[in-house]
Amino acid sequence: METLMAWNEPGNNGKDRDPWGNNGKNQGPPDLDDLFKNLSRRLGGLLGGGNRSGGEFSRVGLSVAVAVGVVVWVVSGFYTIKEAERGVVLRFGEYSHIVEPGLRWKPTFIDKVIPVDVESVRSLPASGFMLTQDENVVRVEMDVQYRVVDPKAYLFSVTNADESLRQATDSALRYVVGHNSMDDILTTGRERVRSETREGLEQIIEPYQMGLQVVDVNFLPARPPEEVKDAFDDAIAAQEDEQRFIREAEAYAREVEPKARGQVKRLEQEAEGYKSQVVLKAKGEVARFNELLPQYLAAPELTRQRIYIETMEEIYQNANKVLVDLPQGNNSMIYLPLDKLGSGSKPARPVAPQVPMAGVDSQQSGSGVMEGANSAPAPIRGGDRFSGRN
Repeated sequence: METLMAWNEPGNNGKDRDPWGNNGKNQGPPDLDDLFKNLSRRLGGLLGGGNRSGGEFSRVGLSVAVAVGVVVWVVSGFYTIKEAERGVVLRFGEYSHIVEPGLRWKPTFIDKVIPVDVESVRSLPASGFMLTQDENVVRVEMDVQYRVVDPKAYLFSVTNADESLRQATDSALRYVVGHNSMDDILTTGRERVRSETREGLEQIIEPYQMGLQVVDVNFLPARPPEEVKDAFDDAIAAQEDEQRFIREAEAYAREVEPKARGQVKRLEQEAEGYKSQVVLKAKGEVARFNELLPQYLAAPELTRQRIYIETMEEIYQNANKVLVDLPQGNNSMIYLPLDKLGSGSKPARPVAPQVPMAGVDSQQSGSGVMEGANSAPAPIRGGDRFSGRN
């Protein structure tokens, strides 16, 4: 069984050896030059340069190491900027310039590139319970859409542009909500609140030059507190009913108006036709009387009698008539129900004679004609003059 002994203990067959193969000689620290020479010699053997001196190998190895380091440094400097991005270059921590999309190179450890997306539209939500002008509390939700237009200003104008935009949005929204009533925010004034919030937000961020552009502001439906939610739901339903009734009335108006216009046109055309008819008839009457004038001058009595007969014929043509046979010398009075004569359309029927008609010449025949009136038009006397109108 072997006995394990420390290398520096006495013994070892009378040979006190150290790990470097020394027999107890030169017990001081090893020489660093010797160590580097031994290491260089061994590496030179591995690289095929065992016949070179240690100084020559050191220079070659250093050159190789430097060359490898330069290659690694150059290769590590290549980078790519995407199409939607712009690269902000910092040289020793200070802004240098902006690079466009594509394959680029930077000196590693000298330049630093920060890519910034300048085309995508970003979204920033904002919400919370806010106090309205009429001292009500309402929960408002809004979504702000924006994009970066100046990468340098976006990174260096403020500490955090996104957080600054969120605070500005909250400030603008609270200001607008505080100057509007709860009814307007929940019902008809939402579009106005949205536009006013966008204008206020743009005015707030403009002095800071954050490199951001507000694309749109979406005002989501606001909600009242749960305690009064049912009442506001009823109010909103009433508003919707009002709008629905208005739309129905407008649709009815659009439907009725063309019909009314058509009826107006029809009545106008009928009136024009009636006007033309009356005018033509009047002209015809004038022409007829002008034609009768020579006959009247030649035989006045005969012309008057003929005109009278033609007129009575025209009058009695469509009237209800009662025929009475009046014997001569009968002075009895008869009663005619004039209120019932025009109510029916029964044909004329004979009536028993009772009394002669007043105003009828006794030399005429024993029959008369009566319309539903007290007396017939008076005949034209022989001495009357006739004049027609043109």
